[in-house]
Amino acid sequence: MPINEKEYNGILFDQLSLLEEIQEVAEQEKAVITLKLIDKKRKQVERKLYQQPPLINNSNNVVD
Repeated sequence: MPINEKEYNGILFDQLSLLEEIQEVAEQEKAVITLKLIDKKRKQVERKLYQQPPLINNSNNVVD
């Protein structure tokens, strides 16, 4: 489990990076269904990354 919000955000940015790399391959292969799924997953990750209030509060606990 992440120690703080900065670490958690790093994990989410890593997920976005992976999605970008997978998207490159899917675009080359014209994998339309895969591209739609990537877009859905990107929106889910971004929703967590940019939500207010943040997922993790100052006491290092996940917000309920």
